[in-house]
Amino acid sequence: MREYTRTNPLFSLCGLNCGLCPRYHTNGKSKCPGCGGKNFHLLRPGCALITCSKKHGDIEYCFCCDSFPCPRYESPSEKDSFITYRNVLRDLHRAKEIGIERYQQELNEKISLLETLLEHYNDGKRKGFYCTAVNLLEPSDLSDLKEYIISIENNTVEGSDKIGQIVSYLLGKAKSRDIDLTLR
Repeated sequence: MREYTRTNPLFSLCGLNCGLCPRYHTNGKSKCPGCGGKNFHLLRPGCALITCSKKHGDIEYCFCCDSFPCPRYESPSEKDSFITYRNVLRDLHRAKEIGIERYQQELNEKISLLETLLEHYNDGKRKGFYCTAVNLLEPSDLSDLKEYIISIENNTVEGSDKIGQIVSYLLGKAKSRDIDLTLR
């Protein structure tokens, strides 16, 4: 693939929230720059959606296409890779509805929360879990999580107990919404 760059590599052409992917938050050779980020074309040499975008006038997001939602979205992927694919159609519709700038603000808030979780509440084995949780839970759940983190910090709970509390909180929120926080 020739060089492929995008204005916003953290929200992909197809609706993935690249900024919530474990590979984006990795240091080292496996780090992904997001869809159309620096050297993306070297790391991901082929993408059918990029080819499709080019055929439809180099659209920035699938929701900008006259054919959206096309048959690609009629039966969403039942398998995930490093990031969940469960909400791509919902997220594309949300971005179309509120505008990409506002959607990007929401995504940046999620990314900031994820970075806080990874920096302060990661025991080395929670990255994928946190990425999936922040991606799938509702914005109100994540707002509540911010408040919950503040309340944990105001108590004298130590190290891994704080991590356990955060994980339990996220699992409880997910269960109440019938959301499975494991990759498929």
